[in-house]
Amino acid sequence: MLKAFKYRFYPTPEQEILLRRTMGCARLVYNRALAARTESWYERQERIGYADTSTMLTIWKKQEDLQFLNEVSCVPLQQGLRHLQKAFANFWAGNAKYPNFKKKHNGGSAEFTKSAFKWKDGKVWLAKCAEALPIRWSRQLPTGCEPSTITVKLDAAGRFHVSLLVDTVIVPLPKTDKTIGLDVGITSLIATSNGDKIANPRHFKRLRSKLKRVQKSLSSKQKGSNNRQKQRQKVARVHRRITDSRKDFLHRLSTQLVRENQTIVVEDLAVKNMVQNPKLALHISDASWGEFVRQLVYKCEWYGRELIKIDRWFPSSKRCGNCGHIVDKMQLFVREWDCPKCGINHDRDINASKNILAAGLAVSVCGANIRPDGHKSKGQLQKTPRGKKQKPKQ
Repeated sequence: MLKAFKYRFYPTPEQEILLRRTMGCARLVYNRALAARTESWYERQERIGYADTSTMLTIWKKQEDLQFLNEVSCVPLQQGLRHLQKAFANFWAGNAKYPNFKKKHNGGSAEFTKSAFKWKDGKVWLAKCAEALPIRWSRQLPTGCEPSTITVKLDAAGRFHVSLLVDTVIVPLPKTDKTIGLDVGITSLIATSNGDKIANPRHFKRLRSKLKRVQKSLSSKQKGSNNRQKQRQKVARVHRRITDSRKDFLHRLSTQLVRENQTIVVEDLAVKNMVQNPKLALHISDASWGEFVRQLVYKCEWYGRELIKIDRWFPSSKRCGNCGHIVDKMQLFVREWDCPKCGINHDRDINASKNILAAGLAVSVCGANIRPDGHKSKGQLQKTPRGKKQKPKQ
């Protein structure tokens, strides 16, 4: 199985100059190829593929004003064109938006294949570099594994990272008989069917005042000045701190859940649609439900666990876990409710997680249809014969 190991490294001044130049050339080639493909389609309705852009790159290298493209390794430039081809393939398939131009202040990346780097005695030499990368090895690569692809990344805060892609064998965890249902939320990040609640750390809220202060200072700096560039990096460092703390928390939580449970059941939520609510968009984005589920997906695949996603329209919160009665409406501010049929008091989130677990096990065992009757199309986006989407039915 392919697995990437990411490390931070601190390049020498010579390495930093070369890497920044390589990333800048890769960004230039990517943007020029994107502009050429866009112009070709809108003016002549012709699609340009990877082979055509590769030919363009050869021509660009011969131009007098682009001679600097020959000073860096050609592999990251070609890899950038391959990534652009993949982006267009996803766009034409309807799986992604139209590719965007890359910006310098967002950092950059350069991908090196085996022909552009040397791996020896646990050290990495990139093409055109005379010295090995000074990597901080926070963990060792699996024994006997050598990287097949190396990606060097520079983030907006000015930090360098290297990602080593290796083909390794991941040993599954010992099997257990534990199952768990998860209901994600805002006040509590998750509520489990075991009756536990994990509080939402609210990483953005914790650093919001500091971010506001540095952004206000950025707005007063003159555009194009060195002080504005320095202040931009301060803003980027605050954003990076928020992102790192959020990912660290989610990784710890998802790893713990995967280690302790054989079967995990979650809802297949449409987070992209939910963040359109202006009152909850910030809180939903800060909770990062999509990233949490993404981590559960690949970690369950790695370690031999089962992850079940139930239908998003299953009424987990409005359904009584004791008698199965479904209430007609339940406002978001209602956190506890009494079943009008059997009279049992329910905690909204805990009851939802138990219903999610029961529905997930039913789907896993017998493939049951958990969508409530009469709810087949209500609130869903339906495709018209022309392929356009209709508005949700009220």
